[in-house]
Amino acid sequence: MAQQRKISNLKHDMGYLIFDGGAPKYIKGKGWDLDESMKKREACEKYGISLDAYHLPLTSDGIDKMETPNIMLGKSPERDREIEDIQQMISVAGKTGVGCLNYNTIILPILRTGLTLDPKRGNASYTTWNYEEAIKKNEGLTRAGVVTVDQMFERITYLLDRIPPVAEEYKVRLANHIADPPTHANYRGITRWNSPNVFEGIKRFAKLYDSKYHGFNLCLGTTAEGLKNPKTEIIPIIKWVGERKQIFNVHLRNIKGGFDNFMEVYPDNGDMDFFEILKGLGDVQYPYMIMPDHVPHHTDPASSNQAFAFAYGYIKAMIQAVAAS
Repeated sequence: MAQQRKISNLKHDMGYLIFDGGAPKYIKGKGWDLDESMKKREACEKYGISLDAYHLPLTSDGIDKMETPNIMLGKSPERDREIEDIQQMISVAGKTGVGCLNYNTIILPILRTGLTLDPKRGNASYTTWNYEEAIKKNEGLTRAGVVTVDQMFERITYLLDRIPPVAEEYKVRLANHIADPPTHANYRGITRWNSPNVFEGIKRFAKLYDSKYHGFNLCLGTTAEGLKNPKTEIIPIIKWVGERKQIFNVHLRNIKGGFDNFMEVYPDNGDMDFFEILKGLGDVQYPYMIMPDHVPHHTDPASSNQAFAFAYGYIKAMIQAVAAS
């Protein structure tokens, strides 16, 4: 019964639906439109859905496609104007009742090297990362040039000196998604803040700012990509971050493999055990969203929707199984 009480804190097990609403339109120099945000909320409430999260324009697309590149380029005064926009967005979220803002602090985009077909799952395509194959491509530096891990943290700290105080005022959680994937130092000139040791990077980031509104969009798939044995190493990370009450959102997807070489697979055929993960989240009294993340594809035009439907059902079933255990 104790475990059942704990797992009931996971919102997927509650009697209502919650939603990540993407974001209102971003107008540079102004931020988000409050009226548009309120309309999003009203549209959700019409169907009994709670609008719980937005995404700031600090995305995983990489420095060349990001709408606010100067924050992670460390370029002033341009970054100060971008941060002012971010501060305004936090206020809009708070006024709209959106309690969580997801964001990234990256320079390189999501890194993958190709696709792997699985004939045992209808020739599903799994996006794959192989570090040795990536090195062979010799893609070179981004416009950011060479950036050390200390420089990355300096730029993140500059941002965090300015946005958590606003988040505290409006009671909005700032949920950082770690760089995908963790990889070797100085890859294409960049050392990601969660590389090469993903757990140590998470600890360092967690301690940058003392606020109950500073934490993580804890992508367990991405975290697993930085581990040698995801099945056993993921639980202590959930425990450490969860006990600090710094998990604000969870992306739940599975992989085969680990650091340097992995593929993104269906939730039931990867190396991590979702039952144990959800037990771990229940043990630390995690109270917010759990959502599927990247999914495999196949030749059917509806394959993405099919895979997400399977992932939602599988996660819901695992929550029920943990609650009944």
